Amino acid sequence: MKPKKSKSDLKIAEDQAQILRERAELLLPEDTSSLPKDLSPEKMQEQLQELHIHQIELEMQNEELRGRKAELSAEKERYFDLYELAPVGYCTLNEEGEILQANLTATILLGTPKSALIHHLISKFIIHDDQDICYFNRKKLLSTHLPQTCEVRMMKSDGSQFWAQLNSSISKNKQNKIILNVMLHDITERKKSQSDLSIAAIAFESQNGIVITDTKGIILRTNQAFSRITGFNSEDTIGKPITIVKSGRHDKQFYDLMWSTLKTQGRWQGEVWNRRKNGEIYAELLTITAVKSEGLGATHYVGNFSDITEDKESEAAIHRLAYYDALTGLPNRRLLQDRITQAIASSDRSGAYGAVLFVDVDHFKTLNDTRGHNMGDLLLVDVAQRLRSSVRQSDTVGRQGGDEFVILLDNLSSDMTEAATMSQQLGEKLREAMERPFNLNGVEYNCKISIGISLLTKEDTIDDLLRQADLALYKAKDAGRNTLRFFDSAMQEALNLRTALESELNDAISQDQFRLYYQPQVDRKGHIKSLEALIRWSHPQRGLVAPDDFIHLAEETGLILTLGKWVMETACSQLKQWEMHPHTSALKIAVNVSAKEFRQSDYVAQVERIIKASGINPLLLKLEITESIVVENMRDTIEKMNALKQFGITFSMDDFGTGFSSLSYLAQLPLDQLKIDKSFVVNIPGTKNDEMITRTIITMGRGLEMNVIAEGVETLAQREFLEANGCTAYQGYLFNRPLPITELEEFLKRDQD
Repeated sequence: MKPKKSKSDLKIAEDQAQILRERAELLLPEDTSSLPKDLSPEKMQEQLQELHIHQIELEMQNEELRGRKAELSAEKERYFDLYELAPVGYCTLNEEGEILQANLTATILLGTPKSALIHHLISKFIIHDDQDICYFNRKKLLSTHLPQTCEVRMMKSDGSQFWAQLNSSISKNKQNKIILNVMLHDITERKKSQSDLSIAAIAFESQNGIVITDTKGIILRTNQAFSRITGFNSEDTIGKPITIVKSGRHDKQFYDLMWSTLKTQGRWQGEVWNRRKNGEIYAELLTITAVKSEGLGATHYVGNFSDITEDKESEAAIHRLAYYDALTGLPNRRLLQDRITQAIASSDRSGAYGAVLFVDVDHFKTLNDTRGHNMGDLLLVDVAQRLRSSVRQSDTVGRQGGDEFVILLDNLSSDMTEAATMSQQLGEKLREAMERPFNLNGVEYNCKISIGISLLTKEDTIDDLLRQADLALYKAKDAGRNTLRFFDSAMQEALNLRTALESELNDAISQDQFRLYYQPQVDRKGHIKSLEALIRWSHPQRGLVAPDDFIHLAEETGLILTLGKWVMETACSQLKQWEMHPHTSALKIAVNVSAKEFRQSDYVAQVERIIKASGINPLLLKLEITESIVVENMRDTIEKMNALKQFGITFSMDDFGTGFSSLSYLAQLPLDQLKIDKSFVVNIPGTKNDEMITRTIITMGRGLEMNVIAEGVETLAQREFLEANGCTAYQGYLFNRPLPITELEEFLKRDQD
């Protein structure tokens, strides 16, 4: 087999052929008269022979050149077959993930022409939820130079998705620049096979009736027990909606709640009345389990059930007589008292508050007197239904008697104010549910309700709770009806204030009422090295509001995400301004990060965008996190911290020692600093326990090669104790209070002087 020839080989061959041609022309003059006169026939024959040999050599060289050109053409075809038509996609990226080159297979996989791939980030073709996977994979490849593999969902130009395995390696091009070589494998079928195996493993372990559906409730598979119980065989059901077995006994809210629970918790269990193929109604104990695929969430649902019709009918008849109201079907006074007793015991175990709501139909007697008791009964039935459909499945709605209903809310919150807020919100929801007119045998009737609320704790008795809720109900009636009141007037006042504060907080964001204050962090010589950014609310009526008065509410409502982003952007903008002046260019700013912010899937990308947009030096940005962030999800925390540290950002553990402090996690975290909480500092020197804890934190930090800073330093004695024990960074009123930017810059100038 002939060796392959490169382009340089062909060039040499062409040059050699040209030389032969020139030699031949020299040996064969155009005018034979110029040949020497004394050239003998033998000599002339010899010269002709030599010319003939050179002619043959030239023809051989030309033939070889043609052969080499043919080989080059074949080699180009082989390259096209091997690279462009390879069974996997090939892409070449730069360090930022920009596509520099792609083969034909890659364009087919992504359903995108090459012109729309080149010079675009590969993340553009990865769905949003999986972009962090690709991001961390690329960062790891660049840091280790070891081949990396990950699985992500990619998106074609038409919006369709497919699973891809990305195999990445690193190399350098001719310009000695780093390039990333990425192979794309379509693994959608493999993922589907894995999903099918998971389904089979779950579905057929049970001997009960089994039905498997997709996420839209379309039946995909049933087992023999399903056919035996329902009478439907697989031909009757495959491809049909699960509603084929519905009995009609359950309302829309029942199924909405079932599917909502499945989506949020991945599992639902309860008793359901369904219909057999012959039309017979039967009861079943049903458990539905979501089959989840990594990265995709729920992909299928598996229902596992047994027939409990006979037991259910016998139990129901006895139970209804003893515990349920004959008119409305709601729990009666006897069952209500039993449920309240259980709720008090539950509160004792969990420490969580519950609530009892007394609901009274306004002007019910007038309806009975003018329209008759039959109309009154119809209204009570409809009111009961609306009340039941407005509460959680775990809550109890009962009929106390007459037109009075009782609602028991169990396990609301361990925080009294939050539990009261949840009770109030439910009460308002109940009032809104009554605003739609009732249809009583063709007669339209508008109904209003009054509500009294009493919070439930472990110290309460049934009699106390019912009496307090009843008193609150009378307060609501005295206030004009169609309203709600709490038994505790102080609590009512606090709730009204909280509701107003939430509304004002929303307005404050849109009206730019927030300000950043900065508190200096100094070294042992008193030199300012960094500043902690602290948010303040410049309220138009209440003046400057401290974060303790609104941060907790911002976290509950989700507004903390907007506030956190604003703080980060403002702090980075300030760093950029300080960069212009020699006396502030080296200052760091510490920004507090809440757990809700840090747990966002795209938090790293958010911070990166803010840093790039502001143009700051990331080494000057310090993020202060709390222990609650760490213990919630250690793996996620470490990944995000490492990613942010690659930009140059540093980390400080805020309030260290007040939570679940553990060396096991502390040693794993890429922390730069521990902050001693002010609750320890305030008691030193003098309190032995706090002195010991403070010394331990300092020793621990130094042992792990971390800087240690103490907050809340207000006296010289505290500073001296801290310095004597090895803590060399401080923050507190001894050095300065948090300052607005104008006062701070004046202070910084004086500090330099």
